[in-house]
Amino acid sequence: MARPRRLPKVLTPDEQRAFLAKFDRRYPSALRNLVAVRLMLECGLRCGEVIAVRPEHLDLATRRLVVREGKGRKDRVVWFSDDVRDLIVRWLDRRPASEWLLCTRHTTQVNTRYLRELVKRKAMAAGIPEADRVTPHVLRHSFATGVLRDTKNIRLTQKAL
Repeated sequence: MARPRRLPKVLTPDEQRAFLAKFDRRYPSALRNLVAVRLMLECGLRCGEVIAVRPEHLDLATRRLVVREGKGRKDRVVWFSDDVRDLIVRWLDRRPASEWLLCTRHTTQVNTRYLRELVKRKAMAAGIPEADRVTPHVLRHSFATGVLRDTKNIRLTQKAL
């Protein structure tokens, strides 16, 4: 007999606020990490897509991000909020010169394992129930759930992802 499928874990709006409050914006690495998490949470980006973003993929005037060769090697366009744009501008002013938007202080690409551990660590710090189950993909599920809740249109939600 097949196991019943569990619904994916999603963060409630209160849990999202508590999660995002755990990032200290004073430090460059924390600002970079906050940009990464906000892109996953508010644009539905996958972990690998976030680390592959280059500054030339961004259009800050229109708040548009072109995701190059996402899953299935497909390109797609996502839009981000004014708050995310402001965070990106702050990060661009502080980041080392690199081909990657989210780079380490040695100008190398951030590792996906680092982002996964970061998300789990911040979820535990925020006191989120079942924090051990919070992953970057949970942030994507939370984005999709929010879009579905707002639009009540499954096709639009699929297109956003």
